[in-house]
Order: sequence, then C-alpha cells, then structure tokens
Amino acid sequence: MTVIDKARTWKVVEERLAVESDPHKRKLLEVVLEHMLAEAAPDLARLMATLGEYPDYHLWGPQGDHGPKGRAAVEKFYTDFVSSGANHLEFDVDRLVVDDHAVITEGTMTMLYPGRTLNAMGITVDDVDAYYMYRDRMLVVWPFDEAGTLIGEDSYSGQAGFVGIADRKVPNEDLPPEIRK
Repeated sequence: MTVIDKARTWKVVEERLAVESDPHKRKLLEVVLEHMLAEAAPDLARLMATLGEYPDYHLWGPQGDHGPKGRAAVEKFYTDFVSSGANHLEFDVDRLVVDDHAVITEGTMTMLYPGRTLNAMGITVDDVDAYYMYRDRMLVVWPFDEAGTLIGEDSYSGQAGFVGIADRKVPNEDLPPEIRK
C-alpha cells in the first residue's frame, strides 16, 4: 500500500464544493482545487494559470519566511520543486475555511524526499537512491484579491518533519507506482 494518496489533497475541497451555494466562494474553491490538481500532475503552465500577475508566497517556518515573491520567482520555485523529486505529496486536509477573501486549509502534509535531495540539503541518509518520509502539520492560507484572483500562498509549518527523516526510509513497494524502482 502506498504511503501517500495524492487525491486526499483535494478531497475536502471537492466535498465543500459539492455543498457550497455562494457563487463567489465556489469560485475561490474552484481555483484552489485547480491549483492542487495542477501541482499534483505536475503541470507548471496549468498551475501558474491559477495565480494572479504578482503572486506573493510566504512559507513560514522556524527560520522565518522563505517564500518566493513575484511571478518569475514562484515559477522557479515550482520548477525547482519538481526537479528535486520531492513533489510526491499528500496534504490530508482536516479543516477547510472559506470566506470572501481567502481559503484556509489545515492538515497533515506527507512528502517523499529522494535521498539525493536530502543529501543536497545537508541531511545524511544511508541510501541516496531511496525515498524518505517527511510528515508535519501544515496550515495554508490561500489569499485572493477582490476580483477572486489567487495572489499567493501563506503556509505555516514547524518543519518538524525533517527531524529524524533519515530514519524514515520508505520501502520501494510503498512508493507511488510512478517512482518505484
């Protein structure tokens, strides 16, 4: 059984869309859903199409904000993310809030990091060809402007998922089929 299920990432958004009657809130949820689906594909052009002209990301962790600012920086962020091989993830959302200017998702983020990527980050692993599990609590605020355009992401996590990650090697049979050896 695979350790991640990408579809959990958007399950709660789809469930809310099935019952949301407010057209403006539906539009915001539809944009977040499209963004999630494009990120999982991964389809960079489709993902960038969900963002406004000047996206501003805030990725908050113990070292402060290290998010990309501006369209070129956000595009590079996603290109580098996919290139790192760490883009196999599941965001198991257990709380979703939507108002007129933001969607908020909160849950458990699980990501699979290649050993090579962890080594490049300064984390020593015993097998650079294996994948290792990152798991942490995360909250994401999806801010929108008055026109309903997604203008960034503000994510919050303690990045505790990196603590002991070298001890969480994922067996090949538990990896998603597209990355099994």
